[in-house]
Formats: sequence, C-alpha cells, structure tokens
Amino acid sequence: MAGGEAPWWQGAAIYQIYPRSFRDSDGDGVGDLAGITAGLDHVARLGVDAIWISPFFTSPMRDFGYDVADYCGVDPVFGSLADFDALVARAHALGLKVIIDQVYAHTSDLHPWFAEGRTDRDNPKADWYVWADPKPDGTPPCNWQSVFGGPAWTWDARRGQYYLHTFLKEQPQLNVHNLAVQEALLGAARFWLERGVDGFRLDALNHSMHDPELRDNPPAPDDGKVRTRPFDFQIRQYSQSHPDVVGFVEKIRKVCDEYGAIHTVAEVGGDHAEIEMKAFTSGPDRLSSAYGFDFLYAPALTPALVADIMARWDGTPGADGRSEGWPSWAFENHDAPRAVSRWCAPEDMAAYARMKLALLAALRGNIILYQGEELGLEQDEIPFHMLQDPEAIANWPLTLSRDGVRTPLPWTGEDLAGFTTGTPWLPLSLANRARNIAEQEGDPGSLLHHARAVLVLRRAHPALRLGSFRLIEAGEALLGFERVLEGERIACWFNLSPEPLSFDGGERGEVLLSVNTAPGATIDGYGAVWLRGAVGPSSDQL
Repeated sequence: MAGGEAPWWQGAAIYQIYPRSFRDSDGDGVGDLAGITAGLDHVARLGVDAIWISPFFTSPMRDFGYDVADYCGVDPVFGSLADFDALVARAHALGLKVIIDQVYAHTSDLHPWFAEGRTDRDNPKADWYVWADPKPDGTPPCNWQSVFGGPAWTWDARRGQYYLHTFLKEQPQLNVHNLAVQEALLGAARFWLERGVDGFRLDALNHSMHDPELRDNPPAPDDGKVRTRPFDFQIRQYSQSHPDVVGFVEKIRKVCDEYGAIHTVAEVGGDHAEIEMKAFTSGPDRLSSAYGFDFLYAPALTPALVADIMARWDGTPGADGRSEGWPSWAFENHDAPRAVSRWCAPEDMAAYARMKLALLAALRGNIILYQGEELGLEQDEIPFHMLQDPEAIANWPLTLSRDGVRTPLPWTGEDLAGFTTGTPWLPLSLANRARNIAEQEGDPGSLLHHARAVLVLRRAHPALRLGSFRLIEAGEALLGFERVLEGERIACWFNLSPEPLSFDGGERGEVLLSVNTAPGATIDGYGAVWLRGAVGPSSDQL
C-alpha cells in the first residue's frame, strides 16, 4: 500500500486523555473539557494524529464515567455540550482528529432505560437489560462472576428477578441481542458523529453479548497463575464474546461510514482476544482496528513477547478469506499500570522510558500513548484512605489500584502542578511533579523532546507507519526487526537489558535514531538504533 493511499488512521499515533486528570479549568480539582481544550497545544506539538478522550458523559461516577446515565449528555463536572463543541473545533484547527469512548456493554443503574425496565416484567424496556429468574433454591441463574468480585448477578425485588452486571452492580448489562437496544446505541453514535467526532473507541465490546441460555462457565485450568478475583477462576466461555457481536460491529461500521472516513477501535480483552480482534476488524465492513491487553498487563517486556505478538499480525487473510484487520498497541492506559514501573528498576526509568517510546513507535499497527507517557511518569502509590478505584477498594490489597496511573498530569513543578487551583481528586507525587511539562519543555534533552522526535520520524517514514514487519532477532535481551515498504527498509534494534550488547546490523545505512547509545557494533543498556537502508538476514517477510 502506498503511503498516500492509506486512510489517516492507519499507522496513526493516538494520544489518550483521561479527562478527570488532564487539566482542571474551574478549580474543583477534577479535570474537564475546557481544561482539555486549553492543553491541546501540548498534544499537537507531540506530533500525534488524534486524541482519544475517555468518558465525559452524564454519570453518577461509580466507575468514573464508564457507568453512563445519558449517552448524549456531558456530566456537569466536565462542563457542557458547548464545551465539547469548542474542544472539537480547537482540535480540528490544530490538525487533531477526535475519538471518544462509547460504552455499549452496560449503563449506570441510574440510566432512564434501566429505571423503566426494572419496574415490572411487562414494560416497553423490560428486555433491554439481561434479566433472569432465580434457580429453584433462590440462587443466581448461573455461575458467572463479576470483574469487581462476587457473582455477576444482583437480585431486584421489584421484578423478582436477577439482573446481570459484569462489572459493578451499579452497571447493569445491556441486552444488546435486542435490536431496539442496538438502534438506541447507534442513535447515540450518530449524535456524536453529528457533532464532528472522527471515530470511537468501543469499551469492552466483547462483553456486549452473552449466551442467551445462561450456561455455566467452565473452571479455568490450574496453570499456576495468581488469581485475586473469582472472575479469574473461570473461562468466560458463555458470559461474553457471543458470535453475534460481529453482526452488531457491522452495523456500527455502516453508521460510521455514513459520516466519512471514521476510525473505530475496539477494546478486546479475555481468553480469546486475538481471535475476536481479528473477527471485529477483518474486511471493509467491520471496525478499522482493535487492541488487546498483550502489553498492558505484561509483567516484563521481552524480545520473545514482542516477536510473538507481531507474528500473530502478519497481514495474511484469515481462513474465511477476509483480509486481516489492523491492530493497535498500547503500553499504558487508564486501567493498566505505568510501564516503566512494571518493566524496569527505579534507577533505570529515565533511560528505559526513551527506549520504550522508540520501540512503541516502531511497531506495526496504530500506537496509543497514554497521557504522561511522553513525560516518563511512574505509577503512583495511593494510600488506602485516598483510594477512589472501586475495584482496588473491593479487593485490597491484592489488586493493584488503577488510581496510580490516573493521577493528575503535571504541567508545572508547583505544589498543584498547574493542574488545578483547588484540591486535586487524586494526590500528585513529588517524583512525577519533577517530570512536569514546563521543565521538560525547557530542556532540549528531555524525554518530552525525545518523544516528539520519535513521533516525527514515524510520521515521516511510510515504512514505519504502514510497512511490513520482519523479525531479525529475538534473543534474551536483544530485539531486531525490519519495517519495509516500497523499497524503504528500516532496521530497528533494541537492547532490553541494562548491559551493553553486540549486534550484527548488516549493512549499517543511515542512522535515523539513536537512543541511549552511540551507533556502532554494540548497543548500550536500554539503547535503541533505527537504521535506514540496513538489510538483515534473509527470510520471508511477514
């Protein structure tokens, strides 16, 4: 595929914004839409193609916006629809596309649909959620477990039935098998498309349909993994990933196509994520991309891990002959811990963060940077009495709090880091305040400037955005691969250890990028080198 023929989103770099923690414009300690608008210059200077904004919809905030009470409303804590329109206008003026979350698997229990549906068994929305009678002994209809702990069923005395919730009991599961529910959700999509959004990130999409027979999930095999939640003790064979999700995906794509070149990316987790990612994205009538949790929860970043993940996405058609979809990759997000805190020692974070950004930018697929990743922010430790994350509170201390990756973005080195003039909703650590935007902006050698340079190179070279991937080497610590398109060949080498390693770069070619090392026969600890024109050992391209 020629670089000029590709849609804007293919090979794109996308910057995720978590609204509560990006920037606060009104001093209440919670980030908002006007704060995002005020901070978009920083994002645009990075050289990304788009922003993805996590939920800002009307919500009681039991799960901080992922419990939606009005799909077409802005929660007052974040501002108004006028603030959203101003944000879109400013983003587009800066050349940034705007992607927003859509949560189609569940709503808040305060959503009017659920309030109507729970009144009795005969109302117009009686089957808009997943309701079921108890077993003869009064227990839940099957053994499905919730992500946040305990059964995925809660009793409702008004209907004399249980309702399903994969997450919090305040997040009842929509019955997306119901065509009326599908049309209502597609109507919400049209509402935001009319306001100028350029695409959607579809939250927990494979949780949107269940087995109508409500069969018990089988137990997970005894594979030695540490299990901290009842949810982890099952293979979710029946509680998620119903084959009919693909038909709904095609409807989403059709609606998006009505509004032009729209980008849709699905979040897909679970036991069969890769299969579902490909099913949701294969062919021109489905979603444009999907991402799984391959890197997000990996305890270590190794050459073998990268090689294995990339080998699964080699661009070949599937068994049904449909073209393979386009993957997206993230090392961090609002749910997953900061990568530098997972993957290296504290004393190595500065060097590791540079290498990590270079590796992410060299992968085949779209890349997603989470806010603060360009600054090298580490995972913050939040004491129990300050926790906001409902999962961490419920499973303390065995579940790592998501709050540690959601702490406010540091704009300055001041006490409140330029994030707010009030009391921030989560505390700001001294370590991350020291990595603030203002200080890094003034230092040409900072990680922030490095991130910009890496993203500029990715955008400038079609081989990095769109090219094929061929593995050269995946040793214990040395990783090498090539990206190739239309005669442009870029060999990318990475040392994932703190010790120097020798490598055979073949024909050296032009040095496009050198990270933490001087180009030569060795790569220093946590170093990286991109070589344009270099040719590695011969083998079939992926």
